[in-house]
Amino acid sequence: MRIFSILLLLLFLFIPPTPELHAEEERESIIIEVEGDPEVHKEYLETYHPFIEVIAVYKQLFNGIALQGAPANLQKIESLPFVQSIHMVQHYESLPLENHGETGSEVYPSHLNTTSFTGKGIKVGVVDTGIDHDHPDLQKNYIGGYDLVDLDEDPMETLPEQGIPTSHGTHVAGIIAADGEMKGVAPDAEIYAYRALGPGGAGTSVQVIAAMEKAIEDGVDIINLSLGNNVNVPDFPTSVAVNRATELGVPVVIANGNSGPGDWTVGSPATADKALSVGASTSPTETPSLYEPMAERTIPLTEMVGSSPWNLTKDYPIADGTEENGSLNGHIAVMKRGDIPFYEMAKRAEERGAVAVVVYNKEKGTFQGSVQNKEAPLNIPVVSITMEDGIWLKEQSAGKSIYLETAYEHEERTIAPFSSRGPVTINWNIKPDVVAPGTNILSTVPGGYEPLDGTSMAAPHVTGAIALIKEAHPDWTIQQIFGALKTTAHVIGEDNVLASTIQGTGEIQPEKAIESKTIIHNPQLNFGQISGYRETSEFTLTIENMTDVAQTYTFDYPKQKNGVNWKLPMSFTIEANQKKTIPIELGITTARMEEGVHQGWITLSSQDEQYNLPYIFVNQNANQPKTAGFEFAMKTLTEETYEYRIYLTEPARRVEVDLYDPESLVFKRRLLETGNVKEGEHQGEISKKDAGESGYYLAVVTVFLEDGTYESTPTIVYIE
Repeated sequence: MRIFSILLLLLFLFIPPTPELHAEEERESIIIEVEGDPEVHKEYLETYHPFIEVIAVYKQLFNGIALQGAPANLQKIESLPFVQSIHMVQHYESLPLENHGETGSEVYPSHLNTTSFTGKGIKVGVVDTGIDHDHPDLQKNYIGGYDLVDLDEDPMETLPEQGIPTSHGTHVAGIIAADGEMKGVAPDAEIYAYRALGPGGAGTSVQVIAAMEKAIEDGVDIINLSLGNNVNVPDFPTSVAVNRATELGVPVVIANGNSGPGDWTVGSPATADKALSVGASTSPTETPSLYEPMAERTIPLTEMVGSSPWNLTKDYPIADGTEENGSLNGHIAVMKRGDIPFYEMAKRAEERGAVAVVVYNKEKGTFQGSVQNKEAPLNIPVVSITMEDGIWLKEQSAGKSIYLETAYEHEERTIAPFSSRGPVTINWNIKPDVVAPGTNILSTVPGGYEPLDGTSMAAPHVTGAIALIKEAHPDWTIQQIFGALKTTAHVIGEDNVLASTIQGTGEIQPEKAIESKTIIHNPQLNFGQISGYRETSEFTLTIENMTDVAQTYTFDYPKQKNGVNWKLPMSFTIEANQKKTIPIELGITTARMEEGVHQGWITLSSQDEQYNLPYIFVNQNANQPKTAGFEFAMKTLTEETYEYRIYLTEPARRVEVDLYDPESLVFKRRLLETGNVKEGEHQGEISKKDAGESGYYLAVVTVFLEDGTYESTPTIVYIE
């Protein structure tokens, strides 16, 4: 049953987008990667293939040409010697999660901005699913953009008649710079939207790269990428392009992914060295429960989706809400879960005067229902409880009055469980770099507003914060901006600090970043992999004094650990408005420690300021996944050949891909076998005949390592 549920989810993710049909003939938009000068190839195509329209040429982040034409004409260019690859395989997705938080407790993006800055004059490029530029809260800020899916100048979200409709890019843009009934983090920033993800929020790496290149061409000051895949490697093409964009002077902010809470779940392009990758934090909450003082019994509550928030402040009597007649005025109505929809049950109770509705389960365990109804929403809270608690309440209230109080338990800010974790395979970099609010975020969507969860919602908070910093300090470099956000971030977890591969350096504080007295340009200390019996690794910090007076800094030695020896300068001074490099040495005796990833925190102090610096190193070996993504789809412009891509994080003797029935797990056939595989990306082709019978399959990718061990990873593939 569990496998079947996973299958249903993955089936949804792999549904191909519905093509747009034109009145005269079907036309496709593709982007080809070329060898040599793309301008020369553009002239060749315009001369010898006049029925193919050249839409754009890309030269900064990769060599490519965007084309549009009938499939029959586009197929002719596949054999041209300068064409390296044709990209339309769907393997990038937007990263939203449906919100299940408390209605009425939404987080407003504007709350993050406690400064006097508004992002005025800052151009923000949003590479996403497009934008509803007709939304009243975005009309003022929307300046322009481009559609890399349909290859035109209107980056409107996918409409229902074009396929699975989208709203993700509009939500992201609103968080950054909505300026109407709702305000974004930087409401005066200018929005440039680039539609790189089409119907259903799916797109290709090359569309994403081409969108970034168009954004750079348009002169944007920041790029936001709330998208990703599951390939946890540092040198995937989108990660390389992100690094290149940063080198060209455009900071790129990326959602870390929603594949948590496991380690190694961060995916490209959030794995890019020079990007600012963002995880999702939760807001402090007050969780309600019912309390019966005589029996000293506490009953946990699970609020239903679409419910008004439970904010009762005094005790109330309970009553049986299943009786058809009689007043429930001033009572909490208790009902058993049955065949009647929760909304109808609660609506009847509300009409009879109930102040709240409690529905208890008809079987063991908890559940979360929904009472959503946009046309006639409920005005009272509706919650669910366990069958055990419900029966107890019914017994206690039989023939007598029983009053229930509401108790509230405070839950501190933490990391959202869905937020992807690091580190990055191969280079062991700490990701995310920082975190920002990512749960219950209210923002713009086509036709209105909606709260959503996801690192997609966290990243635009950081993008908006960078717009504020750029307005406040137009002369700051990318390194200073990123460094200020990391240096001043608030570490989450007072008594038990969360690991840096979960939170980076902590949750951003834009006002403190703008007022930074000190900027540590590289506060995440990565000492790499230690493989010898006793080794010393060095990391060089770059620290900048942003004040007009000299500052003296002091390290607090980390807690002593067996096999670890630190060499830190006890004290040092940096003159006014100067930078200084500080060497830190870490000595490791590998035999005295467990193998694997080790991480912790070092504290640096200056006057009344304290800075928390995370460190990481790998003792001999880590338990990272050996394969970081397997992609399989019909080759673009063909109907007889499939393409596959697989990325290995270390060399392997052999790789096998076996297909199983996703429900019965019965072995069907071997799809692929290859030997002596090096670390990195590998791609190839399989004929339709060799791929075999069509359908959805559970593909098990098994990597046989050089030391004799092996690792298997399941994924879903579709054979057309």
